[in-house]
Amino acid sequence: MSQRPRLLPWNGPDGKPCYLVGDGTGHLWRLADELETVQLAAGAQLLGTADEMLRDAKTDARALHFLGDCLTVALRNALRVAESRGDRLPIPVYDDGEGDGPAEWRRAARRRFGIG
Repeated sequence: MSQRPRLLPWNGPDGKPCYLVGDGTGHLWRLADELETVQLAAGAQLLGTADEMLRDAKTDARALHFLGDCLTVALRNALRVAESRGDRLPIPVYDDGEGDGPAEWRRAARRRFGIG
């Protein structure tokens, strides 16, 4: 059985996040996989549409507002998929003496981009 619950791509009836515990083989697990795939594909397609609309000087404010709403939903879905998948990644063990993994990467990124 999976060690960590999976964040599902939908909320429960109370509006709170839904989680599933399982081994990755059940019906709900497959349904969640399929919905995530659809959500990411829709976001990719929407991105192409957004490129076209933003390049067209004739796109009116109402259409741009609707586009913004759709892009917000797509980004929210993509972030939820990323969170769900990230939560299920194994926790790496760094015992090779070559830095301390993520903490070292964060420090290197801060140096590279001049962040605090």
